[in-house]
Amino acid sequence: MYKPLVKPILFTLDAERAHHLVFDNLRRAARVPGTPTLLRALYDFQHPSLAREVFGLKFPNPVGLAAGFDKNAVLTDELATLGFGFVEIGTVTPLPQPGNPQPRLFRLPQDEALVNRMGFNNDGAAVVAARLARRANRQLIIGGNIGKNKDTPNERAAEDYVAGFEALAEVVDYFVVNVSSPNTPGLRELQEKKPLIQLLQQVQQRNQARARPRPLLLKIAPDLTDSQLDDILEIARETQLSGLVATNTTISRDNLSSEPGYVASLGAGGLSGKPLRARATEVIRYLHRKSDGGLPIIGAGGIHSAADAREKLEAGAALIQLYTGFIYEGPALVSRINRSLVRG
Repeated sequence: MYKPLVKPILFTLDAERAHHLVFDNLRRAARVPGTPTLLRALYDFQHPSLAREVFGLKFPNPVGLAAGFDKNAVLTDELATLGFGFVEIGTVTPLPQPGNPQPRLFRLPQDEALVNRMGFNNDGAAVVAARLARRANRQLIIGGNIGKNKDTPNERAAEDYVAGFEALAEVVDYFVVNVSSPNTPGLRELQEKKPLIQLLQQVQQRNQARARPRPLLLKIAPDLTDSQLDDILEIARETQLSGLVATNTTISRDNLSSEPGYVASLGAGGLSGKPLRARATEVIRYLHRKSDGGLPIIGAGGIHSAADAREKLEAGAALIQLYTGFIYEGPALVSRINRSLVRG
C-alpha cells in the first residue's frame, strides 16, 4: 500500500513537510480504536529466532529505527506497532534549538538517497526526557542519541554530552554519542583522538557512577580512513565503550546518478541511502575484523532490502538500523527483513 499509493503523494511534497505529515497522521491513526492492532497485524512480525542479546540488552529482533527520524520521542509508542526491535531517538541536545534554516532535507529519487543538514533541531533534553517518561510501551528498547548545542564551543562540548546523558539516563536503555554529524559546525573535529577520549571519559565517568550504568556507544562517520578507524577501536577500548554505530551520513557525492548540477545546488549536508550502502558495509567489516568480533556494531547505511540487511549482518553487525530505506520502502521493509532472517 505504501509504495503504490502513499509514497507518490508524499514525494510531491517538500521532504520535511512530508515527514511532519506522516508524523501527524500516524499519531492521529493511533488514537482510532483498533488501528494499533491493525498496524501490528500488517507490519509487526516477530519470531523467537530473531531475538538478540547485545551489550546486555535483549532485543526482540535486530531491526531498529535510526536516530533522526523521531528526534523528539514523539512517536515511540506508534513506531512500536510497526515491528521495530528498538528505536533510537535524537540527536538530543541539552537545550532546545531550531536547527538550520529550511529547506534542509532533500530527496535524490534516482539514487534512493537523502541529503540533510537538519542541524540537531530538537526540543531539548528535559522535554524529551519528560515525554519518554510518559510513554505507554515500556517494552520497546529506546536508544538515546546525544549531541552538543551549536553554540557550545568544542572545548566545552563534554559538558553538553554529560548534561544530555544525565537528563536521559532514567528513560533510555542505551546511549549513542554523536560526534559524526556533518551539520553542526566543527562537530566532526571531536572525532580526533585526544578530544574524543576526553569527552567519552567524562561521560563514562558519570555513567559508571550510576547504580545501573547504561551501554555507551559511539556513532562514527563513513568518511574515516582505516588509520582513523584503528584510532576509534583504540578509543573504544580505552574508554570501555559498549559498541559502535557505523555509520552516520557521508559528505561524499561520488558515484551518484542524479544530475550533478542539481546535487550541487542543494548545498552542504549529509548524504544517506543506497549510495552509502557499500562504504558502510566496508566500515563494519573492517571494524569487526580488527576487533576480532569483540565490539558490538549497530550497522546503518543504505539498507533498502532484506539482502542489504543480511549484508550488514554478515559483515559483522550485531544489529541494524533503518532510516532512508524506511522512507523509500515504507514500513513493510521491517517485516520483510525479519521474515527473511527467519527463513535463513
